[in-house]
Amino acid sequence: MTTVLELKPLINLTSDDFYQLCQVNPDLSLELSRNGELIIMSPVGGETGNRESELNFHVSLWNRQTQLGFVFSSSTVFNLPNGGNRSPDVAWVKKQKWEALTIEEKQKFPPICPDFVIELRSPSDRLAPLQDKMQEYLEAGLRLGWLINPQDNTVQVYRPQQPVEIFNLPVCLSGEDILPDFNLLIE
Repeated sequence: MTTVLELKPLINLTSDDFYQLCQVNPDLSLELSRNGELIIMSPVGGETGNRESELNFHVSLWNRQTQLGFVFSSSTVFNLPNGGNRSPDVAWVKKQKWEALTIEEKQKFPPICPDFVIELRSPSDRLAPLQDKMQEYLEAGLRLGWLINPQDNTVQVYRPQQPVEIFNLPVCLSGEDILPDFNLLIE
């Protein structure tokens, strides 16, 4: 179960404050929404963990072959330009964007938005907060995002300045021009 703590107006965590909070609480999986909500995420079960690992593997395999960028796991928090600190289940950042960061920026929560993300809804996740999270990514510069919803057998595809597209599972999705020649069957 995800727990959301409304901190405002009592506390306004900066990105540095949030980073320090995560460092002193390494056993917690935390996010900070752009609205200043502290989100405490519970661990996922075996089915979701396995599925998440498989998704990461496929993106990593494609990336190993193309060498176009860098792939990140769900443990990586991105300090988004619009104020949120989010950790997608799978993230990919193009090489030029990653290499433009300083060593310190790479070691902390990178101050960039991934170019591509996958969010996988677990049985304990509510759909609306995940959809809000995808919109947060888009507003921060996301170029392509997939929200996989096994509970409804759908996947929602997010692109800048376009309506969300919904596909029924199984479906083969393309990385389009963001991840060229990447195709993945999602069941």
